[in-house]
Parts: sequence; structure tokens; C-alpha cells
Amino acid sequence: MKKYDMKNMIRGWFIGDFTPTAFSTDSCEVAFKKYKAGDYEEKHLHKIGTEITMVINGKVTMNGVEYKEGDIILIESGEATDFKALTDVRTIVVKVPGAKEDKYLV
Repeated sequence: MKKYDMKNMIRGWFIGDFTPTAFSTDSCEVAFKKYKAGDYEEKHLHKIGTEITMVINGKVTMNGVEYKEGDIILIESGEATDFKALTDVRTIVVKVPGAKEDKYLV
């Protein structure tokens, strides 16, 4: 059994084909993300990966649609989205498959 500390991971990503990681795989990427109200990510897409975001707590908008605690958002490969935290927010993000250099700003 091994133990890892989340504060050593980069931007919340802890499973995937990158370093540091708790589990190295190119099958998927997994992150636990924390945002402050007002944090924003520019519109982007993935050409290979499908991204699934679950809002653990708080409220966000993605492409102008508001999501709240318990909502699960599926973003297909090739589909662009932005992200804005309306409140302090925690999310779980899964990208399948894991793919390096697969984030494109639009």
C-alpha cells in the first residue's frame, strides 16, 4: 500500500500519464479540482478525450448553462466548453482516454 499527498499533485490531477501521479496510466485521467468564486477556464476542447465533470459542491457555468451540486456534465471529444465558478466549487473530473497534449483553446 502506498500513500500520496494531494498537495503534491498538479492542479488536482492525481491519476494519468504525467508526473507526479498516484497511478500512472494512459487509459484515463482523474482530478479533484477546487475553485474560488470567479475562477474561469477559457473555452477549450479535447480532440481525443471525453471529459466528465461532477460538481461535488457549489455552482458553475459551462457554455452559459448553470450546474450545481450533484450534476454530472459529459463533454464529448470535439465539443468546446468554458468553465466559470459562480461560488467556491469542488469537482471531480475524469478524461477518457488519457491523452497528452489534448487540450485546444478555441
